[in-house]
Amino acid sequence: MTAAIELNGVSKWFGDFQALNSVSLSVAQGDKVVICGPSGSGKSTAIRCVNRLEKHEEGIIRVDGIKLDDTTVSQVRQEVGMVFQQFNLFPHLSVLNNLTLGPIRARGLSKTEAQDRAMAYLERVHIPEQAGKYPKQLSGGQQQRVAIARSLCMEPKILLFDEPTSALDPEMISEVLEVMVELADSGMTMIVVTHEMGFARKVADTMVFMDQGQIVETADPETFFGQPRTERCQRFLKQILQH
Repeated sequence: MTAAIELNGVSKWFGDFQALNSVSLSVAQGDKVVICGPSGSGKSTAIRCVNRLEKHEEGIIRVDGIKLDDTTVSQVRQEVGMVFQQFNLFPHLSVLNNLTLGPIRARGLSKTEAQDRAMAYLERVHIPEQAGKYPKQLSGGQQQRVAIARSLCMEPKILLFDEPTSALDPEMISEVLEVMVELADSGMTMIVVTHEMGFARKVADTMVFMDQGQIVETADPETFFGQPRTERCQRFLKQILQH
């Protein structure tokens, strides 16, 4: 079976700074991978390279068997949804219009089809009653759930989450994580960059620890949290689990 995502020796620089150093990772279809690590370790850069928000300079990335390059980027983006730290909603559009824009323009849906799909996904993230509101009328947690619904409206095969709860107030984090747990349970292939270790234990098939642009450790959650192999990973977990 073709891997959903494959990174093979991927490197990336920003000027003189090497953000990714020969990163290799394979994500099976339906797998949930959680990437953690200190700030500046390359976690976000790695997933941003998967849908070409950043261009890798060395190595090969394949998404659903398609090699990612200048000619295939739009094809790959059709398969990959992304949820950001900041919600990136259009402030001048209602929630419903935020959700229907992509499917109408990129997937060729009629307005009615797009609206039906949008309402179904708003239902799925538990906020159908917010369809007529504008982003600024919503809480941060609601905005992030709209952002997740917007990604789902494109019906991607893979969802990438870049620290989706880090801009939220503590009481709103759980409502977003709850939606992500439901998505994970539905069999969606997911890569999640997060510090939410309770969530990671619950949903991850694989934990990945990154530091200084490299993957330092990869393991199933039980091993990762119970018996981390590297001293660097042990230190990181000790720090993060105390908070």
